[in-house]
Amino acid sequence: MKNTSQKTKIISILVYSIVIIGIIVTATVGLNFDLKYQEAKRIQIYIGKSFEISDIKQIAKETLGNQDVDIQKVEVYEDTVSILAKDITNEQKTEIVNKTNEKYGLELSADQIEITTIPRTRGRDIIKPYILPFAIATIVILVYMAIRYYKLGVVKTVVKAFATLVLAQAFLLAIMAITRIPIGRITIPLVLATFVASQIEMTIQCEKLLKEKKEEE
Repeated sequence: MKNTSQKTKIISILVYSIVIIGIIVTATVGLNFDLKYQEAKRIQIYIGKSFEISDIKQIAKETLGNQDVDIQKVEVYEDTVSILAKDITNEQKTEIVNKTNEKYGLELSADQIEITTIPRTRGRDIIKPYILPFAIATIVILVYMAIRYYKLGVVKTVVKAFATLVLAQAFLLAIMAITRIPIGRITIPLVLATFVASQIEMTIQCEKLLKEKKEEE
């Protein structure tokens, strides 16, 4: 029992330390957002025929260097390519167009292609569609916990369950901030998985305490 208590204490200290470090990193450096959510530059080139994404990626790499680049086929017939990067200069745009002309035997003019600035997406706008569903799920869980484990104390159980859910999400965001995992498409699945895992852990703990209380009675 003493070893278990010591181990739990060590884990708690580690978790709280990571959360604190994550808060410091977020406050000083900020979170690392996926390219699609950053302020970026985009050009669209009408190729007018079938093309391979891999070919455009190679052209972009030769021109834009080691920048993160997102390349997609757009329009109904997928005959137009969209190139998104942190920064695209007029010179780089011209070079991309010239290389595309050479690759596909086209005669496109760089002057007819605009560089569009894509504004940064705020973090709150990313999570906004999920706030209400998560809030409803949390309320349902807390009500269930209060009813199921009322013998452990309603207020105590609800507070502990809510604190566990919040701490789990804070720990996840701290890990993402420290390791610089981009905030993007994988974020919500990770949040959901952490949400479920923290609830399972809380349920296991409460079941154990409830069993011990019944045995005492």
